[in-house]
Amino acid sequence: MNDEMLKEKKISSEEIFNGRLLHVFNDVIELPNGKKSTREYIKHQGAVAVVPVTDENEIIAVRQYRYPIDRITVEIPAGKLDKGEKPLDAAFRELSEETGITDADISYIGGLYPSVAYTDEIIHMYMAKNLKYGMAHTDDDEFLEVIKIPVDEFVEKIIGGEIMDSKTQAAVLKASLILGKEKK
Repeated sequence: MNDEMLKEKKISSEEIFNGRLLHVFNDVIELPNGKKSTREYIKHQGAVAVVPVTDENEIIAVRQYRYPIDRITVEIPAGKLDKGEKPLDAAFRELSEETGITDADISYIGGLYPSVAYTDEIIHMYMAKNLKYGMAHTDDDEFLEVIKIPVDEFVEKIIGGEIMDSKTQAAVLKASLILGKEKK
């Protein structure tokens, strides 16, 4: 089956919510079989996530409360792109804001669509090494605890279900594989 046989065609689009973070749309579409349906989805300007790896082979992460799930989570430094901001610039900004890391060798390790069923958000994932430290300067509404976890222990926490954040899981597992190949 070719791609055209799977594609849906937008007939009309209505923005039903325009917030600071999310823009929700309701589109009328034509299905590949010619029937009409609707798609509700969220437009998002994208985000970055960074796996900072210390010289001691630890990952610097943050503990923070997440209101939608009413839990404290362990996550890698991350945040949304500002309008017109390049992902690499956002990676450096978020790393500095959340952890105080002011300089690092940062490499791109891939993109992640966290939930293709209802949003176009893409998270650009990076790994940072050769870290230089300064003072964190979080946003006024951000309350974080910076922690260090050995890479192998971090992977075990992901496999064991203790760390459930999708961007953190994907980026740390990728970084762990890359680090393993670099050791060989």
